[in-house]
Amino acid sequence: MRIAIVDDDRLICDSLSIILGAQDDIEVCGCGSHGDDALRLYQELRPDILLLDIRMPGRDGLSATEELLHEHPEARVVFLTTFSDDEYIVRALRAGARGYLIKQDASVIAPALRAVMRGQRVLEGEVLERLPFMVAGGAGASGAEGGRDGAAAHSGPAQARDTERPDAFALLTDREYEVVRLIAEGLDNKEIAAAAYMGEGTVRNHISSILAKLHLKNRTQIAVAYYRQT
Repeated sequence: MRIAIVDDDRLICDSLSIILGAQDDIEVCGCGSHGDDALRLYQELRPDILLLDIRMPGRDGLSATEELLHEHPEARVVFLTTFSDDEYIVRALRAGARGYLIKQDASVIAPALRAVMRGQRVLEGEVLERLPFMVAGGAGASGAEGGRDGAAAHSGPAQARDTERPDAFALLTDREYEVVRLIAEGLDNKEIAAAAYMGEGTVRNHISSILAKLHLKNRTQIAVAYYRQT
């Protein structure tokens, strides 16, 4: 596979080029330092995967990805960043990124890229289809192959009808599912409380119930589960 790396830290670019280039099945075909470089490298080189940082001087990786995938939905983008922020993860998945990795363990990068080439998506080194998104007896990981089925843009929470609720969320009450949609929109607890006309304590209670019913660990997994299933 041919990889292009975009990171404003030259040392990281050089290190990744050496580490990934040592793999028999990986060729690093180009490097850049900001979002516009990512667009240029894809246009010029058509790499199999763009490996991008998020925060960079000038244009950031997220805005570049949103433009790139709008024009070239077949492109594979994987983020490699120090920021495991819910908002960044949700925005990256919503844009259509195939992966979101944290700069902690370089040994997970090559296996994650191979998973992406197989049509899977990865979150912080784990294949998304392996995470416990479903309730027991739920839909499983169908639709894992083929790319962005769960990462396309969605209508706002107020526009989504309960009749469109995926089976994976069948155990949730209407109010709990409303909270799921608002989490997926990137709202924090205070914003959810204002949007849904409920107290912050009630929001916290709903989130605890959602996590328990869906066997999830945190609100990031709630958001990812929503985008995987709608």
